[in-house]
Amino acid sequence: MNNNDIIVGLDIGTTKICVVAGKMNSEGKLEVLGVGHAPSAGLMRGVISNIAKTVAGIEQAIAQAERMMGAKITKVYVGIAGQHIKSKRHRNYFVRETLETEISEEDVDTLIKNVHRMVLPEGEQIIHVIPQTFTVDNDEGIEDPVGMCGLRLEADFHIITGKVNATRNIYKCVTKAGLEVAGLILEPIASSDSVLSDAEKEAGVALVDMGGGTTDIAIFYDGIIRHTAVIPLGGNIITTDIKEGCMVLQDQAERLKVRFGSALAMDEHENHVVSVPSPSGDRHREVGVKNLASIIQARVDEIMEMVYYEIRNSGYESKLISGIVLTGGGAMLENLDMFTEYITGLNARVGRPTEVLTNSNSNDLSMPRYATAVGLSMKGGNNFVKEKVGGIAQPVVVDGPEPRKAGGIRQWVIGVAEYLKGDAEVMEGFDNQ
Repeated sequence: MNNNDIIVGLDIGTTKICVVAGKMNSEGKLEVLGVGHAPSAGLMRGVISNIAKTVAGIEQAIAQAERMMGAKITKVYVGIAGQHIKSKRHRNYFVRETLETEISEEDVDTLIKNVHRMVLPEGEQIIHVIPQTFTVDNDEGIEDPVGMCGLRLEADFHIITGKVNATRNIYKCVTKAGLEVAGLILEPIASSDSVLSDAEKEAGVALVDMGGGTTDIAIFYDGIIRHTAVIPLGGNIITTDIKEGCMVLQDQAERLKVRFGSALAMDEHENHVVSVPSPSGDRHREVGVKNLASIIQARVDEIMEMVYYEIRNSGYESKLISGIVLTGGGAMLENLDMFTEYITGLNARVGRPTEVLTNSNSNDLSMPRYATAVGLSMKGGNNFVKEKVGGIAQPVVVDGPEPRKAGGIRQWVIGVAEYLKGDAEVMEGFDNQ
């Protein structure tokens, strides 16, 4: 097996660390060769809080995947999330030297590099820069300016930023585990590749990725990501509510949520009870299934109201023909899609990475909790190429081999891994926490 053909996605989540290693086949599907997972004890709401525990989890998950596929893993595509992630809209322009030549991809590169140099609040850096529409000499609404004539090239951008310390800590954990970061990708963007179709992105869809610490939102329209947001609530807060409301241990609360939990408190659960042993084991506590669902429903209602606020705030609520797609570990909660439809009035379904996997491995990885890891592998498999020019992380094409046209507009990503790789002096300040 040629190790250069293996693409590895590493999802460092609040509750789990997951590794998916595979290669893309001729049909554009991911053939999974190795899978590994480990409990995550070093993150809080998507942000690394303990370097040593996170490194240990990465090493455990990587070792499992390596044993399964019989090959060594050296490079990984890593997801980034957390409540420090922000998005903003920005407009920038670039004046070309002459009208004698056509606008080239290098001109678009220059425009995006200029955006990457924009001044941000202290401690923040750009993760992704995504053009929305271009303007050439006051002609607006241009989807792809390459090949056109004009002097002034402008574009509206959707910019995703994150904390410098958070990204450096991710990079530090990966390198301490003996790995190289091949790319750093916003997790909902990765998840979208594994659970959303091109038709859904074109028609308009809101991806809601419910993790343990946060709920990430990405809205697509005309094939382009238009809005992103992070809600600092996820599955862990539901588990904590169950623990306090039912007076059980944390691990018991998690099992109750997974096995008997529901986002809707239904009358048919009125007489159903679950017997939970006490810590000493000599007594049992009875937990009503309807009471359990009522506790869950109250917190899910809060989360979904915040999701709906972000959808309305994006300005695309009326354009989401494909509705809402729920994914992530939290999306496995029973009746969550029905409750989401009730709160938002939009169609909702649970997104599973089944369609992008080969038949040989789709059953093992079809659960929503694997959506991010599978999507990260697909990003790497679709030629997530990185270049570094003049010491600045350059715009790179996502999804290839040719620059992908999404709604006619080239999607670009500003990579940060190469920039971080050369920042050894600053990295020394982030020792084990």
